[in-house]
Amino acid sequence: MPGSDELVALYDQAGSVVGTTTRSRVRAEALWHAAGVVLVRSGDGRAVYVHLRTAVKDVFPSTWDCWAGGVVAAGESPAGCARRELAEELGVHGVEPVPLFTKVYDDGRNRCHNFAFEVRWDGPIRHQAEEIVEGRWIPLEDLRAWVDDPAPELPFIPDGREGVQEWFRRYG
Repeated sequence: MPGSDELVALYDQAGSVVGTTTRSRVRAEALWHAAGVVLVRSGDGRAVYVHLRTAVKDVFPSTWDCWAGGVVAAGESPAGCARRELAEELGVHGVEPVPLFTKVYDDGRNRCHNFAFEVRWDGPIRHQAEEIVEGRWIPLEDLRAWVDDPAPELPFIPDGREGVQEWFRRYG
């Protein structure tokens, strides 16, 4: 997992890059930043890959997520971040993420522009052990029911929930 002194891109509220800072400063001061996030769908588009985040993640530990992704590094584009994170977290290579939309998430502690992408993938999944505990494919209709449940049995990451609800509004 990246260190807290990793340099990341600093964004403004409008979604423009305004500089760089450390990841630890972004977290401590609730600064605006960005992430490249990728929805991994099966080749036929009927299923989505979901995974359980490790307990040591610095934000939303031990929650389920349907987006592979992470913070945009200093000097990195959101698309470059999406490709990097897809390869690191799930071992998915050789497929180009398709841009979807940007979803702003702001809960007062986390302020992020989530640049959303999508890929279709039927190949092997290889988890990054430092970030992912387990994962599985689920049908789109099951994912919709999960994220629309106000009190799900399994905790779903808040920004990911908002992002996939936006995906369903636009594409589902």
